[in-house]
Amino acid sequence: MTPSAATHPDRFVHEALFYDSDTDYLDELVPFITDGLAQRDPVTVAVPAPKLRLLREALDEDAGRVRMLDMTEAGRNPGRIIADVLHASADEHPHEHVRIIGEPIWSGRTATEYPACAQHEALINTAFTGRDVTIVCPYDTAGLDASALADAHATHPWLRVTGRRHASEHYAPEEVLARHNQPLGSVPDAATYPVTTAGALPGARRFATDHAQRLGLCPDRTVEWELIVTELVTNGLVHGGGDCLLRIGRDGDDLVCAVENSGTLADPLAGRRPPQPGQLGGRGLLLVHNLADLVRTHTSLAGTAIHAHLRLTSPR
Repeated sequence: MTPSAATHPDRFVHEALFYDSDTDYLDELVPFITDGLAQRDPVTVAVPAPKLRLLREALDEDAGRVRMLDMTEAGRNPGRIIADVLHASADEHPHEHVRIIGEPIWSGRTATEYPACAQHEALINTAFTGRDVTIVCPYDTAGLDASALADAHATHPWLRVTGRRHASEHYAPEEVLARHNQPLGSVPDAATYPVTTAGALPGARRFATDHAQRLGLCPDRTVEWELIVTELVTNGLVHGGGDCLLRIGRDGDDLVCAVENSGTLADPLAGRRPPQPGQLGGRGLLLVHNLADLVRTHTSLAGTAIHAHLRLTSPR
């Protein structure tokens, strides 16, 4: 399947850039940034901190004209990148062509995080079709494994290698979404709490907080934790057939709040879009994505499970 998007700069472009060295990285991205600045295009760069330093040094004084974000913080949870990084940059300039460099996948990503990263890359295409935005996603061919590079071919309509761009012959984002929509497995050290009515929500919240404190929840993250639990349970009750099962456990350095229900999550972008002006509801999953350090979802006709991770060992 080949992309239908045009290469004209006033159309949406989602491109994977493959690089294998710092020199290659700078040779490809610095001209993209400086050309944008010369054309008065707003430019955002969201990449891991070491790469951010490289680009700052190479851009010199021009770095002050670029919005720069450390992706290890802004995109620690891949599920918040579309709303908090990409939309936040593009929506500020609705009548201008916007250039964004976003590197959501790097060698430090864990196997638990990676499926959410790949799904994020696939969903960019749906979220920004028709927008006047160019998004370039760098991929380190020396540091990433073959499966991540293959997914890049499937999630990006356009590929760039050594200065040349071409259409991906393997573009199939829906296949990536489906392939990484896998059962999430059990939660280690889990305690369970069935929730059958909205009246049970306070008890579920107390249960979740008490068990999380026994597992090492820091007091300064209690409010975040309680909001995550509240929103996931409420979402399960409203959209999951009227009841749900809450599980609380610890996976390594993460607390995990898992909510299972019998509903199907039909919209893969749920919780990833910024709220619209005047929107009163539908913000629960967006809040979970904003607060959690990782959100994983599995949905099928049999039901939906959402796992929200909160890191214990480092600040958000």
